[in-house]
Amino acid sequence: MRRLDEGGRIDRSQRLEFNFDGKAFAGARGDTLASALLANGVGLIGRSFKYHRPRGFYSAGPEEPNALVTLGMAGRREPNLPATTVELADGLVAQSQNRWPSLRFDMQSVNGLFAPFLSAGFYYKTFMGPTRRAWMFYEHFIRKAAGLGRAGEEPDPDRYEVRHLFTDVAVIGAGPAGLSAALAAGEAGVRVVLIEQDFLTGGMLLSEPADGEAGRWLADILARLADLPNVSVMTRTSAFGTYDGNVLGLVERHGSGSVDPAKGANRQTLALLRAKSIVYATGSLERPLTFANNDRPGIMLASAARTYLNRFAVLVGARVIVATDNDSAYGAAFDLAATGAEVTIADSRAEPTNELLERARRLGIAVRPKSIILGALGRQAVRAVTLCEPASINTLECDLVAVSGGWSPTVHLTSHLGVKPVYCEDIHAFVPGKLDAGQFVAGAVKGDFITAGAIEGGRRAGTEASSGCCGAARLIQSAARPAVAESNAEPGHNLSVASLRPGPRHVKKGKDESPGMRPQKVEGAKGKAFVDVQMDVTVSDIALAHREGYESVEHLKRYTTLGMGTDQGKTSNFIALSVMADLRGIAVPEVGTTTFRPPYTPVAVGVLAGRSIGHLYKPIRRTPMHDWHVANGAQMLETGAWTRPLFYSASGRDVEEAYVAEMRLVREAAGMMDISTLGKIDVQGPDAAEFLDRIYVNGAKLPIGRSRYGIMLRDDGIVFDDGTTTRLGERHFFMTTSTAKVADVMSRLEFLLDTAWSGLRVSVNSVTDEWAAMSVAGPKSRDILSAAFSDLDVSNEALPHMGLIEGKYRDRPLRIMRLSFSGERAYEIYVGASAGQEVWCRLVEVGAPFGLKPYGLEALGTLRIEKGHIAGPEIDGRTTLDDLGLGRMAVRRSGFVGEVLARREAFSNPNRPRLVGLQCVEPGKQLRGGAFLFRPGEPLEGHGLGVITSVTYSPTLNAWIGLGLLARNAAVEGTEIVATYPTKGQTVRARVVSPVFLDPKGERLHG
Repeated sequence: MRRLDEGGRIDRSQRLEFNFDGKAFAGARGDTLASALLANGVGLIGRSFKYHRPRGFYSAGPEEPNALVTLGMAGRREPNLPATTVELADGLVAQSQNRWPSLRFDMQSVNGLFAPFLSAGFYYKTFMGPTRRAWMFYEHFIRKAAGLGRAGEEPDPDRYEVRHLFTDVAVIGAGPAGLSAALAAGEAGVRVVLIEQDFLTGGMLLSEPADGEAGRWLADILARLADLPNVSVMTRTSAFGTYDGNVLGLVERHGSGSVDPAKGANRQTLALLRAKSIVYATGSLERPLTFANNDRPGIMLASAARTYLNRFAVLVGARVIVATDNDSAYGAAFDLAATGAEVTIADSRAEPTNELLERARRLGIAVRPKSIILGALGRQAVRAVTLCEPASINTLECDLVAVSGGWSPTVHLTSHLGVKPVYCEDIHAFVPGKLDAGQFVAGAVKGDFITAGAIEGGRRAGTEASSGCCGAARLIQSAARPAVAESNAEPGHNLSVASLRPGPRHVKKGKDESPGMRPQKVEGAKGKAFVDVQMDVTVSDIALAHREGYESVEHLKRYTTLGMGTDQGKTSNFIALSVMADLRGIAVPEVGTTTFRPPYTPVAVGVLAGRSIGHLYKPIRRTPMHDWHVANGAQMLETGAWTRPLFYSASGRDVEEAYVAEMRLVREAAGMMDISTLGKIDVQGPDAAEFLDRIYVNGAKLPIGRSRYGIMLRDDGIVFDDGTTTRLGERHFFMTTSTAKVADVMSRLEFLLDTAWSGLRVSVNSVTDEWAAMSVAGPKSRDILSAAFSDLDVSNEALPHMGLIEGKYRDRPLRIMRLSFSGERAYEIYVGASAGQEVWCRLVEVGAPFGLKPYGLEALGTLRIEKGHIAGPEIDGRTTLDDLGLGRMAVRRSGFVGEVLARREAFSNPNRPRLVGLQCVEPGKQLRGGAFLFRPGEPLEGHGLGVITSVTYSPTLNAWIGLGLLARNAAVEGTEIVATYPTKGQTVRARVVSPVFLDPKGERLHG
């Protein structure tokens, strides 16, 4: 193999240096990594998945199963990229994969010696015993051997972006049909986006000689498209999926490791394109042939050999065998022979056309009709083939075998929305089924393999697609159809339907005969005949699957791993269907196809994430006082979407020291906390009271200006959430929910109003972001509020516990509710979000003489545990009212959500848990959240009698305390219990006590 001195579509004046497996090479602008390696004489590119057999380049496009490489280093390391689609860039670094210690000498190739034990489904049979836990032993070794490339572990330094695009007509594929469709739609005046995965447009025309008729037509149509401002051409862009509403998933590639993120450049962009009409001009893929050792380096598709020659000026072989059952491979043979290669054509048909035979004779090509390859010889490169001819079996030396078993339309994208492909007898292939309105097909994807027909079909599809967008389209000039397509002189790109019909074979015939369908392996041929060369699936593997009952195409795929590699079986699927059809004695359409799902080609996880990584992974919510917290030493903690103060550095060196100081402040003087994250829902309407009466187990019939703590249940009687409701007016309520559940509660309220109680006249609106909220708690809290809001009466008589007063702060609405979560006298102050920090600073300033300081979440957790308040750890989606000691709230009530199922007999089972308090009785030891609870003397096995849900060290009690859920028959205050924490192997004794550790009569909060 060598680079020719002239020809091709590369720029020899631009030398590009790159590195492969630690060796320096050079290519030219316009090369792919594959063509550049071939130009440098590199034919061995990888190792197969299971047997680690040597593999070479198989194709020249995205269907490549063998030439998978890893690009980049460190964080930019990206594995499993087909070298055939990687655009060569200066400084590119690539590595081969799935080999050790080197590509030429791979230790794991010893797997081939164990091939009889590694047949289809061997892992299902081998790794199931001898014991039930045997898999745990095997798993380490299997995972180490599995896979192909290895992803990098360092952070990716590159940028990825997501953008949304809109157009009237989207054309996928910039071959003859796609270019013609884009021109037709563009000249009709509609917006057109032409999408091409390659970095050059032209499709299969790029495989034609650049100075020929096809090249001139291509240059002309590209010039006409460039003159249309309404046409956008997106090269280096893969359409990987089709979705509802004519949405296309696209990935734009911006460079091979040469993008500089420091300059704001993106490595890849995910584009979601919404189109009124879509034209699929996705072309077709050449099928290989099956014969013994058909995976050896130097065996490739005939179309690939022609592409490397005419597009990249690389002569892949000097002594070439072209094996075919159709006309298309003759174009490759003719071009190779014209370049000086010694070419022999082995045509399985009895009578190739006279025109082809005559042209072959003029070029000195030997044509052998009724000939098929039995097997290939050679190991790390093909050196000969065994040819079966009518009168004899001969061995022919060669360094390249170019194969063609016909063509399969690329129906993948047309099938993503559930459209099943249908079998076309004329071309012996599957074509798209009936598409939705606004979707069209053109060219080889619909079985139109004649270039003139493809161009005409593209023009027609573009016209129809544009007419659906603008009501009518102007008549498109027929000049879009080039002269090159009007003759059939070039069989490489003008395939007649007749040319795709096979001739006689030397194998047993089934009910259906089509190109590439039947394996050409006969008795006496030695070696494996591969169907899926990436996953090492052979003809015999399919036969084994058939014998073992895996006849369904979906079962076949999973049992043999056929088509489950990075190429998704693009070159193997049809042959596999044909083999199974032959084994079952039915036609290929009766076998069916597997389900085509996105993505059509692999998509990097980075581009799917875009900028949604790290802190941008999900929206970050900040309270109106966030900047103050940060400026005053708050150590922030992400809690769901919110960022909240965990503790303040002024209170201590670390969280253990700080939270103790902060909670003592609340107990002895006053502390202030930012509670803006609480869910806030405004409920209004004539039936608002009735609505809330059904939502809460304890109802919501309150006088105006009063609040109530309430519990909501799910339909199954399990506690859903807790919170407060305050009545602002006769028809107006203000509801607060837990921070974590506000979205769920809001969704639940809307659901009930829309479905179960659509007759209620109620409006619910989330106002969480409209109000800043802060809580002032402690013995001196009332004095602080009196000083801060001197015009408001906050006395015990005017503002009792669970009371409300409303006022103004500098002409802004202000609400003060006397509610407590800490067990101390406490007030919740609500003000418009824009005034939140101002009011906060006002309280800090006025409260300083009283000792007021802010406190964080850690201190709040200790305060609420001391008071026995339940929170998320106790409301875990499994507990009932009785479990939490709140059953009395619903004793005299009925008609609320969850009432019926809350009274189930099973909820009274003595083994159900009950909320208890726990106090550690062993000095020097601590309780741990999640610890299991057992009676003393019981075996410490299983989940025990319950679990500790929340723990803290209480400076008030000078002991470790906690809340837990303990089986009712064991939840006797004063008894001792054993808490075990298996993760750390710790066991500690604790005493069961009341869950209310502090002020059980509520004198502090009512004072």
